[in-house]
Amino acid sequence: MSLEFEKENFDQLFEEAFDQKSEEINEQLSRKILISMVGDVNSGKSSTINKLMDKDLASVGAQPGETVQIQKYVYKENIVFVDTPGLDDVVEENSDVTIKYYQQSDVVIFFLNAAGTVLSENELKNFRKIEKITNDIIIVLNKIDAADDVPNLVKYIQDHTDYAYPVVPISSRTGENIGMLQTKLLEVLEKKSKDVLMAQNLKDKSSIANKWILAAGASSAAVGASPIPGSDFIPLTGIQVGLMIKLSTLYDKPVSKENAKELIIATVVGNIGKTVFRQIVKFVPAAGSIVGASVAGAMTVALGYAVKYMHEHDIELRAEQLKTIYDKFLKKEKKNPSI
Repeated sequence: MSLEFEKENFDQLFEEAFDQKSEEINEQLSRKILISMVGDVNSGKSSTINKLMDKDLASVGAQPGETVQIQKYVYKENIVFVDTPGLDDVVEENSDVTIKYYQQSDVVIFFLNAAGTVLSENELKNFRKIEKITNDIIIVLNKIDAADDVPNLVKYIQDHTDYAYPVVPISSRTGENIGMLQTKLLEVLEKKSKDVLMAQNLKDKSSIANKWILAAGASSAAVGASPIPGSDFIPLTGIQVGLMIKLSTLYDKPVSKENAKELIIATVVGNIGKTVFRQIVKFVPAAGSIVGASVAGAMTVALGYAVKYMHEHDIELRAEQLKTIYDKFLKKEKKNPSI
């Protein structure tokens, strides 16, 4: 299949990929996310969501033992956190209302206090009732900054919940492992095609972008295409277009169809050699082991990190900017070839 033939068909391939991926993302952004939080009033629910979203979304400071009504915290209309009172109140007195929330929730975050009695008999009893309603549960062990032997506490929780759910040890006070909670939350929402909506509103966008870029690089490596368009050009174009649109949505900086096309052409059918891509990947943590020797994988990772760089530095997504950014990487490589 000739290069000329592929370039003649590129417009159609690109248009279809761009329209499809844009429609998928826009459909996600039109949905709603409901997250229920369960735990005693002193387990740090409010401070955790404030740290996660980097906003003073929920009030903090309820006194231990205080009975609090179920509260909703709405973030930008389509993301709703439901903060419930103590476990006894939730399950026994407000069970009908609470069960409805659990049934409708995309995720239930079950909070435990590492500085207290972890997974008490009553907590475990209530947890068993919740998992009969939903399996989309993340267990958060909060206040690890005030606890000893956290690994054993995590193992204790896992042992008593059959290793069926992620257990995330965090400190909502110091922010430790909030990124881990963010990752687990997005993993659950990805199964429901709501991860992009949530990611767009989370605090740590950089680590999300990194994961998306490496995942796209791995997918491209599996396709196995090279910079010279061939039979694998169609799926590779879809992966790269999809990555660009997701990154632009994440940073809330929409990419135009024309600029996206310029970037794809400059990367795939431009004059950038495969050696350049492999050199650029050296600057991306974990990229080498993921993309292996694949030119397509390296090419996608390089493109993804260039787009991320442009968004984070308020640079317009244009092909000429792409070349400038690649040149910066190469200059660093010449100065420190051991990287």
